[in-house]
Amino acid sequence: MFYLYLKALHIIFIVCWFAGLFYIVRLFVYYAETADKSDVEQKVLKEQYTLMTNRLWNIITWPAAVLATGFGIAMLIFNPTLLQLPWMHVKLLFVVLLIAYHLKCHQFVKQINNSTMTKTSSFFRIWNEGATLILFSVVFLVILKSAFNWIFGVVGLVGLSVLLMMGIKLYKKIRESK
Repeated sequence: MFYLYLKALHIIFIVCWFAGLFYIVRLFVYYAETADKSDVEQKVLKEQYTLMTNRLWNIITWPAAVLATGFGIAMLIFNPTLLQLPWMHVKLLFVVLLIAYHLKCHQFVKQINNSTMTKTSSFFRIWNEGATLILFSVVFLVILKSAFNWIFGVVGLVGLSVLLMMGIKLYKKIRESK
């Protein structure tokens, strides 16, 4: 029964972590778009987005990441046989990728705080797909419990990502034509 509580808490904090990651990148998009605004608008918006970014990052995203990781480790300690399963090895690889993605987002937060952000909103729209790919991959892995069958789901997701990229480019062209 204790293991199920660990699992429930792990899932809850994973959801919070991903919510934070998805929203923080949207804030990066909005922050980057302030470059097209007047000096007065830019100052007000950058201050507001910096405040929102710091609150989201420090109050929700980082704590959720730490707690999700902690409960995941506790699950592995409580049930070490999981480490013998091939799909778990692949999942842990994706966890490492997620942590790397999180740490890169942390660098972007620092850039916002130092007013040194140089990436474009288009970059961040594409960057946001990284978390989506990791999420889909891990969910397919955990549900299918196969180190190989998850690939079909991810291939479909990559196809969807290509369509999303095309949609982003089309949206950008429409926005720029106005």
